[in-house]
Amino acid sequence: MQQPIENTAQAIQERVDAFVRSHFHLAATLRLHRVAFGWDLLRAPINVALAPVFLLVGLAAVASRLAGFSRLEAWLKARQIFLKTSVARVIEADIATDLLEGATLTPHSRALITDYTGVRSAVAEITTSLFVLLAGLLLFGTATPGVTSLTPKVSEYVAHASAVAHFPLGSGLGSLWYGVFSVSLPIWFVVLTGVALAMTASLVTTFAGCIADPIQARLGIHRRRLIRLVERISMAEGQTSGLAPEHILARLADLTDAGISLLRFFRS
Repeated sequence: MQQPIENTAQAIQERVDAFVRSHFHLAATLRLHRVAFGWDLLRAPINVALAPVFLLVGLAAVASRLAGFSRLEAWLKARQIFLKTSVARVIEADIATDLLEGATLTPHSRALITDYTGVRSAVAEITTSLFVLLAGLLLFGTATPGVTSLTPKVSEYVAHASAVAHFPLGSGLGSLWYGVFSVSLPIWFVVLTGVALAMTASLVTTFAGCIADPIQARLGIHRRRLIRLVERISMAEGQTSGLAPEHILARLADLTDAGISLLRFFRS
């Protein structure tokens, strides 16, 4: 006999709640991220670099749907832009085993699960952008929503501190001297600083879920996303998830970062 819809919905919610506890609470997500030590440290920066490409492909798919080009839309959505991380593989495998109770996955359900882990990665990028923004506000008193706008500030600070420390007449007089005269800042030094910051940001992104996951679990965000995922998987093959707003928000931070950097460049 078929179960009532209420019991089925309740069973889904119980499985989702158990999944969130076992994967996204603090101790659970720390255990989950142990698999990130390895190739994920290389995949993360590559995926960050590929994120704008992913957004462009997603927007092209949306435009194709609106224009009625269903085949082009399907082809665009089938493109695998990101490299699959070890953390994503674990989550996807556990979704299939726990939430879907080992059901056979169709291309439709696999695509939706991949979309889910992609959204989680976008949230990790947003978390990193918030860290960078906070660092700029606390250290330099200015908004730095990304590495591009943070790099000149860090370069100037490091160059100034180094020049003062190595001033021939001592750091005290060096501080006075460079308070009046600006420190020479070679372009190679700025570029090198930017590369170092980008690598650091990529490392932060790899493990940003350790902070973002418990917060989202506490706010019920993970629960809502997973319930919606299970519901969409149960729908017809033609149902799609579309381009998640988290991806757009992550790229909006990049555009804001670039805009602030250009504005400061033209003002200087």
